[in-house]
Amino acid sequence: MSAATIPAEERLTNLVVALMATEIGLTKQQILENVSGYRQRVEAGAKSDSLEKMFERDKDELRALGMPIETIGDPTDPQDLREARYRIPLAEYDLPSDIEFTAAELAVLRLAGSVWSAESVSGDAQSGVRKIRALGIDGDEQIIGFAPRITARDAAFPKVQEGIERSRVVVFEYLKPGEQAPTRRRIRPLALVEYEARWHLYGIDVDAGAERTFLLSRIVSDVKVTAQTFDPSLREGAADRALAGLVEVAASQSALLEVTPGTEAALRLGRRSTPAPQGIRVPYVDRHVFADELAAFGPEVRVVEPVSLREAVITRLQAIMRIHDDGGRI
Repeated sequence: MSAATIPAEERLTNLVVALMATEIGLTKQQILENVSGYRQRVEAGAKSDSLEKMFERDKDELRALGMPIETIGDPTDPQDLREARYRIPLAEYDLPSDIEFTAAELAVLRLAGSVWSAESVSGDAQSGVRKIRALGIDGDEQIIGFAPRITARDAAFPKVQEGIERSRVVVFEYLKPGEQAPTRRRIRPLALVEYEARWHLYGIDVDAGAERTFLLSRIVSDVKVTAQTFDPSLREGAADRALAGLVEVAASQSALLEVTPGTEAALRLGRRSTPAPQGIRVPYVDRHVFADELAAFGPEVRVVEPVSLREAVITRLQAIMRIHDDGGRI
């Protein structure tokens, strides 16, 4: 990846990760040679003066955002910063020892904390930390806890997001359930929203001249960001409109389910259900997506109605059985 393709925001993030990954700090030279965003510029032959000025600007910007970047100078001459080291001490993020939380507050904090792990730290950030450790500088593994695990598993996500940010029309092939072949869609992408653990693209279908919502998982081709632009003001309030539309669809249809108490299905489905005489009622947006979710619970859940949903779940379970049977004969 060239330096030109690395956004300033990503460079700043990588710098934060690096400075939090060391106890003794990093010299300016170590940062420029190992942290993505600077490293590429060094490799491209950028002048050291311009790189050092960039680092100083970045450092000032992070401090302005509240990042406690600490400068460690020569103990014998604190004013001599030629070999100064920089770090972000993790202790600055410790909570006061006398703070207390209620049981409900702790539950919310645990839930929030459960979505943080190493999975979404950028490859460049992780590579930078590895290089820093290779220099013999101690790193703190807990740095990974500061990066969100929530990831965009759909391959289409990055390009769609690019189209939104640049207000550019995107083109892709979209395969709806029951169709034998995908159709080409030209969309003015306005918002990406997560609903029922699935990412949705909300935008204007150029050919239909109407707003549409698409499941990213049903995009079956590479997404092309075209040169055709649209008015950025169309994005205003788009996410709210998208979510309101999805909620409206879910409110118009629901499934009656019998769920085994104390199971994962009871826990997950119970959060968005209402009690019913024969079990629980759960609203849903897309029959096929919901059928995938229910089939994953296996015997923990039984669909009472609607029939179309029950049949969709049975079809998926039968397919799973066939796969296991075939595997058993190998």
